[in-house]
Amino acid sequence: MSLARFANNSELYAGLRAQPFLIAGPCVLESYALALETAFAVKEAATTVGLPVVFKSSYDKANRTSERNFRGPGMSRGLEWLARIRGETGLPVLTDIHEAIEVDTVAQVADILQIPAFLCRQTSLLLAAGKSGKIVNIKKGQFLSPWDMEQVSAKIVASGNDKVLLTERGTSFGYNNLVVDMRSFPIMARAGFPVVIDATHSVQLPGGQGASSGGDRSMVPTIAMAAVAAGANGVFLECHPDPDRALCDGPNSLKLADLPKILKQLAAIWSLMRGQ
Repeated sequence: MSLARFANNSELYAGLRAQPFLIAGPCVLESYALALETAFAVKEAATTVGLPVVFKSSYDKANRTSERNFRGPGMSRGLEWLARIRGETGLPVLTDIHEAIEVDTVAQVADILQIPAFLCRQTSLLLAAGKSGKIVNIKKGQFLSPWDMEQVSAKIVASGNDKVLLTERGTSFGYNNLVVDMRSFPIMARAGFPVVIDATHSVQLPGGQGASSGGDRSMVPTIAMAAVAAGANGVFLECHPDPDRALCDGPNSLKLADLPKILKQLAAIWSLMRGQ
C-alpha cells in the first residue's frame, strides 16, 4: 500500500500504524541529483515487495565528529530539495531537526520530524516538534534504556500530539561501539507507538575512525531481520549509490544495489510474523 495516497498527516500516521514500513535514503543531502536518484530507487525496491516507504535525508548533520566533516546544504536549500523530491516521487519525507527554532519552517515541507538520538531528552525541542502537529520520530539515545522512551514520548503527547514513532539505534557498548538489545522492541512498544529499527546506525562505530565514525555495513541485514522478528514495525535504512564515497556515514550505509534483496527478506519475515 502506498503512503502517497493519504491526504493528511493523521492519515499518513494511521497508515504507518496499520502495516510494516520502510524509512530509507542517504544520510545527508549531498546533491539534488543523488537524492532524487536514491528516492526513486528506494521507491521501486519497496513497491516491488509491497512495503510503503518514507524518504529520509538530512539538510544538516549537526553532530558530526569533527567540525571539518560535511554537514549538508543547510536548511533553506535542503528543504527546497526535499520539497521537490516529495513532489516528483510522491513519497512522504522525513528529516532531522536540531533546534526548536527550526520546527515551523521544516514542518512546512517534512511529513515526519526526526529528533536525533543525542537530542532525545531536549524538552523544548520535543514540545516544539509535537506542537507542529506532524509525526515525530524520536531516536532512542545511545545512553538510554528502552523503558526511558516512555517518558520521552510522553513529552510529545503533552504537547497535544500523539503521532509518535520510536526508533532503536543501538546502545553504547564500551568505547566506539554499539549493541542492539532485542528486548527494546517489545519494551518500547508498551508506550503504544510503532517501533522502528535503525539498522544502519546500529552498526555504526561512533568516532571509530578518529575524526569520523566507522561502521560495519555487512551486519545491517542481520540487525534488521532480527529486529523485525523481535517485533519492529518499521525499518530505517540509510542507503547510498556508492557508500564508500558518501560524505556522511558511508561505512554503515547500505549499498543501494543491495536494497531489493534485504527488503525481500524483511517482507518475508513480516509476512510470517503477521501470520499471512
